[in-house]
This record gives sequence, C-alpha cells and structure tokens, in this order.
Amino acid sequence: MKLLCKTSDLLQSLTLVSRAISGQQALPILGNILLEAEGKRCKVSATDLELSIVTSFEASIENEGSITIPSKAILNFAQYNSDQEVLLETSEGTQLKCTSKHAKTLIAGEAASEYPTIAPIEKQITFSLDAAPLLDALHHVTFASTKTSLRPVLSGVYLHAEKGHLTFVATDSYRLSEYRIPTKASTIDISCIVPTKVLEELKSILSSRKPEKQENGKDKEKDTDKKKEKQEPALQPVEVALSSQQIELHIGATRLLSRLIDGRFPDYKQIIPKEQKTTVHLSVRELLPIVKRMHYFAKEINNNLTFDFSKETMYVKTPQTQAGRDEASFPVTIKGDPNKIALSSSYLLDFLSHADGESEVELTLTDSMHPAVFRFPSNPLFLHLIMPLRLQEE
Repeated sequence: MKLLCKTSDLLQSLTLVSRAISGQQALPILGNILLEAEGKRCKVSATDLELSIVTSFEASIENEGSITIPSKAILNFAQYNSDQEVLLETSEGTQLKCTSKHAKTLIAGEAASEYPTIAPIEKQITFSLDAAPLLDALHHVTFASTKTSLRPVLSGVYLHAEKGHLTFVATDSYRLSEYRIPTKASTIDISCIVPTKVLEELKSILSSRKPEKQENGKDKEKDTDKKKEKQEPALQPVEVALSSQQIELHIGATRLLSRLIDGRFPDYKQIIPKEQKTTVHLSVRELLPIVKRMHYFAKEINNNLTFDFSKETMYVKTPQTQAGRDEASFPVTIKGDPNKIALSSSYLLDFLSHADGESEVELTLTDSMHPAVFRFPSNPLFLHLIMPLRLQEE
C-alpha cells in the first residue's frame, strides 16, 4: 500500500472512526483502525463488534493495499503533524511508514486479514430521512435514555412508524422523550430499538456538517452577494437500512453499522396522562436560571423541587437542607385548577438545556401523583415527561 493524502483528511477520518473504539476491548486488535487503499480513495474503519464506523477520503494511490494500525499511534501522528500532506506506505507487510516534509514515523501494525470483517447488513427495509428534522429528533430524545445496562431495552431509542410519522422514544423509566418526524417511511413497518450510542454518533456527525446560521439581519445583507456566489451546502439525507438484527446508516461517504437491541420496549403511552387539570405556560429564559440556582440545595435531598401553581403565580422551593433552602415566585399564565407537584431539578435541567431556541414551554398536570408533561407550543411534534417525586412535608 502506498498513497499520498492531505493530513487534514486523514485526521478527520481517523477521529471519526476512532469513536467506535471502546475503552475495554474484548480483543487487542479492536484498538486498531483499518486502512484500505483502493481506486482513488482510502477507506478507514473501526469497530468494537457492536458499533462500526466506516468512512473514506480522496487520496493519490500508487499501490493498493491494506493494513491495521493502533488507533492511538496513527492518531498521535496525524494530530501533531503540521505538514499539509503525508505519504503512507506499508513496509515489511505489517509496518506503516508515515512520511511528510518534516516528519518520518514508523508504526508497527498488523495484517489487515487479522481485523474483524465489517460486512454490509442484509437489507430488509430501506428508507431515507431528511437530516434537519432527524437531527432535531436526536437532540430532543437521546438524552432521556438510561446510561446503565441493567435494562438493555432502555439504553436505546425506540423507533416506530405510525400515522404519517416516524416516532423516536427514549426513557430511563423516570423521564421520557418522544419526537415525531413526518416521513414517507411511515408507510413501512418499522419497530426496533437502536442503541443510543450509534444515534449519538450520528448526531455528532450531522451537527458537525450543519451549515452555520447567520447571527443577525445585517450579516445576511452583507453576505447576500457572497451567498449568490457560493451557497451553503444543505445536509445530505440519511439513508437507513434495517435487518432483523442490525441497522446501517449512510451519511455521504460515512457508514455507521450497529446491532439492534433485542427486547420489547415498554408500552410508554400508558403512562402519558389522559386527563389535564392544569396547563401552565412558562418562560424558558426565566425558569432555567431559577432551577440552576435551586439545584444547589435540591441535590442534597433527592433533587427535590416543589412547584405550587396558584392563581397567576408559580411558587418554587427546595426542602430545608443542611446547606440551606431556596424559594422563588413569578407570574405565569395558568389555565384550570391550582396544582402542586415535586420534580427532579436534575431532570428539569436536562430537559431545559435541550430547549434550544424555544422561548416558551407548556406544562400540563393532573395532580402530584401523575407525571408532568412538557411540550413546546412552537413544536407540537415533541413531548417530554418527568415522573413526580414525593412532596416534602412543610
């Protein structure tokens, strides 16, 4: 194998695929990255046997070939090499010579034949999703899945198609996020649990490729002529392929492959309250700093925050702790009965920190024993639910 490439292209590809390498490998070779030179592109791959990431970049290839290299060694070279181009060449079969204008590095690797095969899945269902709404769905849902492996089905995101939408759902049994995106894929029979890890990687890739927004109107006017010359490229659609046990996601030259989580997702619709006794419209800008401030005291006793809605005022307070206590009130728009509920300050902070660009949130309550349901008036496709805590006695 012998190829010449841009150092920036090499580094970007290595950084991307290395995210598939877990801290604890079952096999030492899973700490490696596979390089394959063929045609006019160099393919770069990594896997932990659960998640695989494959991408490629353009290169001037003199000799085709392949080799697998320790990820830390090749990343270290690419990251700290300031030369624009690098020549990669195998030596004695299992060594990689990395040569640039001011550097000459030799890395010991292994034969590519020793690396696990990353085969395309046996496609049973294929469809495409627009990247922008998909990115919004991932941003508002993945954070709600569990971070432990005690209940594997809750460590993923449930995808199912219904009524003109593809629905994404995640829960850790104490909170739940649901986001629906309109799609033609809703006509296909889709019902599976995708590991949160692969969707977090997809979110990271889409976020890094998202066109930057102009900050204000003046910038837009100044940049009008430039935009005519060069339009910002829109995000490419994400191609999805499903089999009974795997999912494959295509974004441009990058592929993500992962096993699906085996099991039955809980019937989450049963816990969404049917009755709404109280509806409150809250300002995200006003509520977020209050919750941040009170979390200091609330975390001493189970993150407990008590919300009391009476007339046109919301009262929030923490229990008395050794560190002290805190309380606040401010006017809100309330429809229905007065109500009271205790919620986790930690879960509230998680939810509010994902309310990017939203100025208002709608909270609906049944009573102190049923979940609090949050929606954005500007986005009816999203729903977030937080289970109540026990009300602290005065």
